[in-house]
Amino acid sequence: MRVGVIIVAGGRGQRLGGPVPKQLLDVGGRSILQRSVLAFDDHETVSELVVVLPRDLVAFGPSLVGATTKPCNYVVGGERRQDSVQAGLSALSSSVDTVLIHDAARPFVSDAVIDRVVEATRRTGAVVPATRVRDTVKRVAAGGTYVAETIPRDDVWLAQTPQGFRRPIIDAAVQLGATGVEATDEAMLVERVGHRVEVVPGDERNMKITTAEDLMAARAMFASVPRVGTGYDLHRLVEHRPLVLAGVPIPFDRGPDGHSDGDVVCHALCDALFGAAAAGDIGQHFSNTDPRWKDAPGLDLLARTVAIVGQLGWRPASVDLTVILERPKLGPHVPAIRSALAEILRLDQGQVGMKAKTNEGVDATGRGEAIAAHAVAVLIVGESE
Repeated sequence: MRVGVIIVAGGRGQRLGGPVPKQLLDVGGRSILQRSVLAFDDHETVSELVVVLPRDLVAFGPSLVGATTKPCNYVVGGERRQDSVQAGLSALSSSVDTVLIHDAARPFVSDAVIDRVVEATRRTGAVVPATRVRDTVKRVAAGGTYVAETIPRDDVWLAQTPQGFRRPIIDAAVQLGATGVEATDEAMLVERVGHRVEVVPGDERNMKITTAEDLMAARAMFASVPRVGTGYDLHRLVEHRPLVLAGVPIPFDRGPDGHSDGDVVCHALCDALFGAAAAGDIGQHFSNTDPRWKDAPGLDLLARTVAIVGQLGWRPASVDLTVILERPKLGPHVPAIRSALAEILRLDQGQVGMKAKTNEGVDATGRGEAIAAHAVAVLIVGESE
């Protein structure tokens, strides 16, 4: 038996959105496409591979996928899925007698699933891996909002890939598809040509990445623990400067001296976020020698920081602050400060902690000469900006 694998990556992933085709997005240091190809390239039963790509990406196929140990061809996909599969079949060598067809958007297919599909294809000729549904299934009439019937869930399975077929069976199915018959997967076409399709156990982890939420869940598999960072900021208090914390003006006769607005709350949080993302510190990103940041509002720098860590694949999960100021009393302003921070960080106020402390007359802050802030930030995997 000689096994050939067609990896269908001819679409654009429009439901996911964004300028980058879905199959090229990074998940745990490799693209979705690379992970799907690698799963089959590493499998001992596979003899050759065909990757179906959009026309403008085919020439870049070898660089997008990287080196493979098995022969790998790259072909242009068609308008419909079955057109792409037909193009992939045409690129397989004539010696291939068993064909596996896999969605590139399922990058976590396991050796065990591939084994089950190959073995069952050898026996029955047409196989689809699938998982049972857990929830009660309701059918709603087209265009309606009311339940038409409740379908016994024991009768409902969720199809996955790779789907396996003996070569003559999938050839006949694709020829039927070429006549205009529409199908959502190859097994459906095989059913139409009159061949029974066996179901073998799939795997819940063999997820298909379709939406932004799917992508976030996939990336979360490679970041099992949150990232924590700390930040600190201190500024001398001088006359003729406003005292502003997280954009909230605090009535006082002095304010922090600094290149920007001296907002210790936002500056400490910026350092905490950068620290959690291992992305340097506030001075590297917003240098006090750069005129762009002269008198820059702290909330603006914080918003930019959130965007930077977002580009690295992280988002804030919670923050906590301690502000040290001898006077004036900050207690009455804490709710407004927390609200302003929550909006910029895209958090609920319950995820933003803040305490106001004095230094009991000790050192520069205790003498009323300075204001300081300590911050802790927790980051979790998030959708990149």
